Amino acid sequence: MTEGSIRRKMLGFALPILAGYFFQQLYSTVDALIVGNYLDADALAAVTSTSSYTYLMIAFVSGFSTGAGIIVARHIGADNPEETEKAVHTTVALGLVFSVLMTAAGVLITPAILRLMGTPESVFPRSCRYLQVYFAGASALVMYNMFVSILQASGESRFPLICLVASSLANIVLDILLISVFHMDVEGAAVATVISEVLSMVLVGGKLLRSRETIRLQPRKIRVDRHNLRYIIRYGFPTAMQGCVIDLSNMLIQSYINSFGRDAMAGIGASLKTEGFMFLPVTAFSMALTTFVSQNMGAGKPERVREGARFGLLCTAGMLLTFGAAAFFLAPKLVSLFNSDPEIIRFGAGRTTVCAFFYCLCGFSHTASAVMRGLGKPVTPMLVMLICWCAVRVAVLFTLGQAVHDIRLIYWIYSFTWSLSSLVYLISFRKLHLFSRKGKTLLLRKTAGGAA
Repeated sequence: MTEGSIRRKMLGFALPILAGYFFQQLYSTVDALIVGNYLDADALAAVTSTSSYTYLMIAFVSGFSTGAGIIVARHIGADNPEETEKAVHTTVALGLVFSVLMTAAGVLITPAILRLMGTPESVFPRSCRYLQVYFAGASALVMYNMFVSILQASGESRFPLICLVASSLANIVLDILLISVFHMDVEGAAVATVISEVLSMVLVGGKLLRSRETIRLQPRKIRVDRHNLRYIIRYGFPTAMQGCVIDLSNMLIQSYINSFGRDAMAGIGASLKTEGFMFLPVTAFSMALTTFVSQNMGAGKPERVREGARFGLLCTAGMLLTFGAAAFFLAPKLVSLFNSDPEIIRFGAGRTTVCAFFYCLCGFSHTASAVMRGLGKPVTPMLVMLICWCAVRVAVLFTLGQAVHDIRLIYWIYSFTWSLSSLVYLISFRKLHLFSRKGKTLLLRKTAGGAA
């Protein structure tokens, strides 16, 4: 990442991630497609309405895996193999701890969380069964994220793609087999997901065990190095909190959606599933930007940092403008893939048509967050998201939302807060002089692990 063509390096790293997350999103969406078509609308609502809760738990772990990836990338960029090895094994040790915590918390508190979210009684038993099975296998998801963060920090993004393709195909086959052949209910979709995640974890973990580089995983060396753990927490905790506050606000939004009944839950859930595909470039370029900026910060190359950040931000904005235009015109057809009920289509298409042309702003906010994390400023995106995407949404729901019970408020709250956070990031970049030569001194300050 620190040498050669910036565009080729960025695209070469981002495109496999994009393809990988496409397959990951695919098997999440296949769950909903098969459930919605082979079971019924209640089952579709049960599966799609739980996304904000599962994303909350995943966001916490993903934040720390991102922080770990930043530290590993810095050590690699600074050519420090000893610290790289310590950071790798600290990351794995942290993942084992989170595996236990996430499994226990997910299984035990699921019923209480669903009650707090106001899940309708017609949907509650199925939502509960689906989530408890899902979280029983959460350790595979946790360790997969930790393993992949290490691989991607080294610049390897192709092998995780192979793993995701294999697990996605396995998930699709298992979904069809368990639900349509063996006639399992929503827990069949959860079992299929867990098995596919175990497959991903085994494949990526095996790759690390066989590696001949400094990122090689050696079980006997798995322990916490306090120096690296401190920096992983320093970078990972704000990122984790950023993800959590976003998903907490989404849980509150989901509670408001639940008050409109099953059709709104299913329709908006279907809209979010299709939207997930639109945001795959954001995920890919966010990962690429964090790694690219981190390695070049470690190598002391501010010019590459600026050029890479500019290229990544422009690419995601351009792609999302195109995808948003397509979503606007195809919204009813996209939602009808999940269920043909006219009311479900009305709710889902209504949200998509309002949000479609604001996707580029959401994408800009996510990729701007990735740049900030790579620069060693993880607190900034945490605060921006906490205020713009959590506090503002909660304030609107508990004031205007109580006075006016209108589903269109949900449609517009996303677009408004995406616009607000984008404005704040533009101001932040201007103050940092990120895209001008005045920012050179700032970019060369000492960062984590002693890397310049």
